Amino acid sequence: MSREADGAAEAIAGERKRGSFRLAAYAVCIEDGQVLLVQHASKNWTLPGGRVEHAEDPFDAVIREVAEETGCDAVVERLLGVDSRVIPAAVARAGVEHQNVGILYQVRITGGRLRPEPNGETAEPVWTPLSEVARLRRSSLVDIGLALAQTRPATGHVPPVPVGGLIRN
Repeated sequence: MSREADGAAEAIAGERKRGSFRLAAYAVCIEDGQVLLVQHASKNWTLPGGRVEHAEDPFDAVIREVAEETGCDAVVERLLGVDSRVIPAAVARAGVEHQNVGILYQVRITGGRLRPEPNGETAEPVWTPLSEVARLRRSSLVDIGLALAQTRPATGHVPPVPVGGLIRN
């Protein structure tokens, strides 16, 4: 159990330490046989997107994140699905179990020019041919987003994508 104290969860004596949680929104933008990807500071390629701020609608967050990370304006065309994954403490960056819930949207670019994120964690946005994605060192979100965009499952859920080789969390 935990109790709220000044807006923060406070552990009760004897309670097992809880991990971290993040709600994020990601953009899947496919045009003319290419997908829009951004290179993270970790050197992994991933989808534009990121944390949903407190009181922010995920729909608005994905548009904001595309603008911040790529310099482009986007419109949401449809909800693709939700990815929920738990990253074990042994491999999580903070050393505690971490759950990431990602809401993936199909978006269309309507304007702007590609540019790196100023003072951010993404170094380079690029349009990448779909035929080249498999060769990239990429986040598993890329594969999940592409699977959702291609199959559009009625439930909005795809089986977990194995992580290893060139794919990273």
